[in-house]
Amino acid sequence: MPTSSSPTPAEDPKVAAAIADLAKRQGVKSEEITVVSNDKVTWRDGSLGCPEPGKMYTMVLTDGVRVVLEAAGTTYEYHGAESGPVRFCENPQEPVPDKGSSDAPQ
Repeated sequence: MPTSSSPTPAEDPKVAAAIADLAKRQGVKSEEITVVSNDKVTWRDGSLGCPEPGKMYTMVLTDGVRVVLEAAGTTYEYHGAESGPVRFCENPQEPVPDKGSSDAPQ
């Protein structure tokens, strides 16, 4: 399903939290941050697309979110599970491709 009707930052606490974190990290005002996308995705495992070296993760597809923000010409990703907070992801991985874009029967 398309996610073009994503809630605005004021309506989505995950986006608001990501904006607040990025503003603090980069030392910019939240008004200087643009929401590039806020999508429901399926992560390949429990790392939520943001694995840390030396850590083990559950090997199960996990429904979640990916919030992409832009500040001063640079994009930043925040990943999270369907429930719970999002966190900054320094080396993001791609989620599972959208099932709607494949030719597989549903």
